[in-house]
Parts: sequence; C-alpha cells; structure tokens
Amino acid sequence: MKTTLYESASLNVFDYRCTMGPDDKPFAEQHARHSLSYVRKGSFGYATRGCKHELVAGSVMIGHAGDEYCCSHDHHVCGDECLSFQLSPALADEMGLSQNAMRGGSAPPLPELIVYAELAQATGRGDNDIGIDEAAMLFVNRFAETSSGQSRKAGSATARDRRRAVESALWIEANSGRDIDLDRTAREAGVSAFHFLRTFARVLGVTPHQYLVRARLRHAARLLADDARSITSIAYDVGFGDLSNFVRTFHRAAGISPRRFREAARGDRKIFQDRLQATAIR
Repeated sequence: MKTTLYESASLNVFDYRCTMGPDDKPFAEQHARHSLSYVRKGSFGYATRGCKHELVAGSVMIGHAGDEYCCSHDHHVCGDECLSFQLSPALADEMGLSQNAMRGGSAPPLPELIVYAELAQATGRGDNDIGIDEAAMLFVNRFAETSSGQSRKAGSATARDRRRAVESALWIEANSGRDIDLDRTAREAGVSAFHFLRTFARVLGVTPHQYLVRARLRHAARLLADDARSITSIAYDVGFGDLSNFVRTFHRAAGISPRRFREAARGDRKIFQDRLQATAIR
C-alpha cells in the first residue's frame, strides 16, 4: 500500500507498507526516479545491478532512476514499512547526490541517517512544525554528506539572499491561510526549493514551513482571543487543513488547548495562574 505524503515536480515522499511474505513470488520493477527509502519496520531482500542486499529496520534502499530491481521477503513473514524520498534528476544533482552513491544499492543502519529519517517520520505524523518536504531535504542532504564523507559548510548570506528571505517571509505571512508549500514559495522567490530552504533558514533562523506554522498560530491566537467564531472555523480559516493537527500544534506551542486559551483570554485568570505555578514548581 502506498500513501502519498508529499508530491511535486522535483520531490515525492511516499509511505510504503508491504505485506508480501516468503510465499509470494518476487517480480521485476523499475525505479522511475532516484530514491532513498528508509526501512522503519520489517526486512526484505533487494536485488539490483547484479547484487543482492538484505535490508532491516534502519537500512536505506538506494534506487537509481531507470534501474530494474526486485524485492523479496525470504526471511520475514510480516512484510515491511518504508518512508521513501524520490527526487528528480535536477534536484538530485543540486543536492550533491553522486552517481556512485546512487548506484550503491543500500546503506546500512547509520546513526547519521537514522536520526533524520525518524525526524521525517515524525513530521509525516504531524508531531512537529517542520514541513515534510523540508524534512525530506534534510535527510537527503545528510545522505549526500555521509556518502561523500564531508559536510558542506553554508556560506554567508548575500544582500540579495537577505532581501529575498525577508520578502518571502512577508509573502508567507500574507498567504498563510492558503495551502502553500516549499515548492510554491520557492517559485515565488524565483529560486530552487533547496536553495530557498537553505537561504531562508540561514537568514531568518527558521525554515519556511516553521515560519508558516507560526504565522498561522499568531493569527489563531488573535482570533481565539477576540473573535466569536468556532475553534474549528478558526483552524480552517488560518490555514490548518485538519482540526486535530491544529489542536495538537497549538497545545504544543501554548501548553494549553485552544479552548482553554480562549477561556483564559476571556477572563479565566486561573488558567494562566495554573500555568505559572506549574512552571515555578519545575
């Protein structure tokens, strides 16, 4: 089963859940794009370019665009689950993925990759305010650094970069109620998504998606404090596409639920007093 978490011209993120077992016959497939697939559960065999790889939880299956491959499940009866990042050739080149690295077939469970893959996994569940596209690029960037053996140092931001980042922040603020992502914002700025992500974070100290979420939270807090419309209506109006995600994100930021925040803003002083007391006890 494939669930699409993010899809654009340059980057796709899919959640794969396979139920094949030892009794299922393997079949040949072909990689449509360069791909890095993080195995979060189970195990499987991966045959490509005349080599066989055994992948377990924490491993990364490396797919080169155009290559044929075959997956098998000889050693595990429960299938597997993977988080797959698939890149266009242009994005792969920009992010420094060498041809040798992409023909490696697999990477073992490496701490350098596991931590970023789990960050992306948490992002897919809505457990933080990083965008899934941003988390994917962080993972791919770390893979590129690990496979090349060297980290890339960020250069200083130019005056043009600083102006672009500020103008983009203003655009995000003005459009925060709409469904926008990294690709869309980068197009507005006139640069590639990866370059935009690095520049924006370097100049302003947060990623574009973090800034977007915080803009939505600002608007939500303002409306909860002085607007009569329902919490559900406010959540959708400020740009959250899911009520439970809004409640979870707001609670993580404020330490209390949107409903309790509204009650406090309308005169229930005990709520904030309890928060202050709890902080003092810690």
